[in-house]
Amino acid sequence: MSYPGQTGLQVASESDWVDRIMEPRAGGADYQELKFALHRKLLGRVHLEAVLALPEDRVRREVRIALSQLLDEEEALLNAVERQRILDEVLDEVFGLGPLEPLLADPTISDILVTTPKLVYVERRGKLQRTPVEFKDAAHVIRIIEKIVSRVGRRIDESSPMVDARLPDGSRVNAVIAPVAVDGPMLSIRRFGKTPLRSADLVRNLAWTAGMAELLQACVTARLNIVVSGGTGAGKTTILNVLSSFIPEDERIVTIEDAAELRLQQIHTARMETRPANIEGNGAIHIRQLVINALRMRPDRIIVGEVRGEEALDMMQAMNTGHDGSLTTIHSNSPRDGLSRLEVMMGMANASMSVHSIRQQIVSAVDLFVHVSRFSDGTRRVTHITECVGMESDTITTQDIFLFEKKGVLANGRVTGQFRATGIRPKFCETLRTAGFNLPGSLFQAVVEIG
Repeated sequence: MSYPGQTGLQVASESDWVDRIMEPRAGGADYQELKFALHRKLLGRVHLEAVLALPEDRVRREVRIALSQLLDEEEALLNAVERQRILDEVLDEVFGLGPLEPLLADPTISDILVTTPKLVYVERRGKLQRTPVEFKDAAHVIRIIEKIVSRVGRRIDESSPMVDARLPDGSRVNAVIAPVAVDGPMLSIRRFGKTPLRSADLVRNLAWTAGMAELLQACVTARLNIVVSGGTGAGKTTILNVLSSFIPEDERIVTIEDAAELRLQQIHTARMETRPANIEGNGAIHIRQLVINALRMRPDRIIVGEVRGEEALDMMQAMNTGHDGSLTTIHSNSPRDGLSRLEVMMGMANASMSVHSIRQQIVSAVDLFVHVSRFSDGTRRVTHITECVGMESDTITTQDIFLFEKKGVLANGRVTGQFRATGIRPKFCETLRTAGFNLPGSLFQAVVEIG
């Protein structure tokens, strides 16, 4: 669902990049040595800080000319194709992220996974593939990581060996180095399409049905509180982005994230991001602090990229104190598991709260769970739209409104199944009606087959 390249328009451009990515690197170690020798000599000959003040197209042209002259001095035995490639790769080292640049330019790649300097995988259309892309050594990977994290004011070193960051296009980056990373520095990049997916795109890609989209649009507009749940890489952020697009333009939105990746389309959006501790171990700003601060910023809606700790209590309290229509995501295997995780995280924040009180807070705060799953063929689909109904004794009661039921797998690996409305009209239908949404009864009876 969330990976680039699902629409025909995006897939068509794959051939523009695949040759450069998949063709083996020429010359092995000697080729890498030549490339880095050129890079070192370029840094010694060109004052890059002064050059970078010029317009970008002129800078690249001037640097390419200088590189071509350096390559002539090397007298390396290269044909025209190899010469062009080595010039391109040294330019990538200077201006971009080195070996990752052709991968980042491929619109069909959704994840880039650097497991070791010599082992780089990508995910394309939900499937992992190994690429011939390699780094020279661990130091080379670390240089690329440092270039990424320094752009967003973060750091990575032995005292802080893990970091979350983002690229200028909004792609999410996670990096791990020694002593945590055993076999060398690791880098994971979760990419998002250049054009944010809309509700109609998810209907076309069979991530949900038109009826499900109509119901969720009414829920967001009517200011119901929604939790998007799912596993890693299931598409929670994509769903959150699409749900947020239903928020009216005249409302003030405050977003809170570990690494800013939400791409809201509304103008009046106040974005906040956590901050790690400095080298002395001070100055960290956590999501819980930002949630508390958001309450003082006159928000109409609060969107938390993901709740994973004590901030769950503050988020539930915000939903219960006039900030209706708030959205967040949570890692879980099902809506019921999501409720259990919320209980645990709220208990972490206030151990003196009874389980009954925690569950009452959740039921009062959360109206709806939207659960998204990733299937074996790489597709992502909304598998549950589940209403939180209330409490019976000490148990939170829920009811499924829409389900996706998997039926089997075809010979080509494609998953088959059906989106099915359960026939239950949710209790919040009256809330939707008073907000101006009169949903037809047939919407809650629909079945859509996926074959």
